[in-house]
Amino acid sequence: MTNVQGSEQSDRGSGRLDVGRVLPVVVLEDARHADPLASALVKGGLSAIEVTLRTAAGLDAIKAVAGRGDLTVGAGTVLTAEQAARAVAAGARFVVTPGFAPAVVRFCQEAGVPVFPGAATATEIQMAVDAGLDVVKFFPAQQLGGAPMIKALAAPFRDIRFIPTGGITPAVIDEYLALPAVLAVGATWMVAADLVAGEQWDEITSRTASAVAAAGGRA
Repeated sequence: MTNVQGSEQSDRGSGRLDVGRVLPVVVLEDARHADPLASALVKGGLSAIEVTLRTAAGLDAIKAVAGRGDLTVGAGTVLTAEQAARAVAAGARFVVTPGFAPAVVRFCQEAGVPVFPGAATATEIQMAVDAGLDVVKFFPAQQLGGAPMIKALAAPFRDIRFIPTGGITPAVIDEYLALPAVLAVGATWMVAADLVAGEQWDEITSRTASAVAAAGGRA
């Protein structure tokens, strides 16, 4: 089983990975922005980043961040095992999928890479349990009912940890972080596309620091 660390460490699984409590989900159109963006996030107190494969720059951005050594980088929006393989080869240390993708899960398990499959229903969470996983990405979080929905789902799935992502803002992050079942919160507001495109690194650092503060200083 995948073993990750958030506010506390799980004792299940063979791999160890600390994604912190706030996980920025980044869409980069230009891989040249990867390095200064990573610097801004580290300065703000973060320890991990999810770079999505929604653009052609995704793999190069993952490679750039992985080469720094000061930020754990994972690949998001992974749809196929082939994409997962390319992302891992580029330096991704974890893989995130928008929905439950059996082929991607199998590849990651065989490669010893933590994988966080997307889950929106109890059925998909049960699929993750059956696959031997103990962490899922709850997506899209706000649209699916937010923190109250996670609280309800956590009742029957007591060993599952959630990474809610989608529509989460500074106004509601506290609601998620207060739940014991939440491992980390996936966030985009500190890495908004307009901020990255405008190279507003100081603003990104400021927003990141605020998110870390909301997480009790535990990035």
